Amino acid sequence: VQLQASGGGLVQPGGSLRLSCLASGTIFSIDDMGWYRQDPGDQRELVAVVSSGGTTKYADSLKDRFTISRDNAKNTVYLQMNSLKPEDTAVYYCNADIRSFAGGPGLVNYWGQGTEVTVSS
Repeated sequence: VQLQASGGGLVQPGGSLRLSCLASGTIFSIDDMGWYRQDPGDQRELVAVVSSGGTTKYADSLKDRFTISRDNAKNTVYLQMNSLKPEDTAVYYCNADIRSFAGGPGLVNYWGQGTEVTVSS
């Protein structure tokens, strides 16, 4: 199983970006999918998580500007980021709990490789 994140880049303050993360490989089902971010020297922090049923959870400071969604048919999770601020600059990582086989050992947690977001004028 692999998680491939994309969509990062350089954006001016106030701008928007949409991140995507595709899960591929041997997948029977996916439970939670989410996004985390990390500044150099800081701990990785939760941005948002969405369950297979669509229930969402956000970091309190981000819920007014960021929106997480998923397309279960495409095994893809998205993060729409609006009104970006310089403090949103970080590497964004996708994360997912995936079951590869029915009746198998259960959910395994996977991380993507990260996509860099830089908010600067």
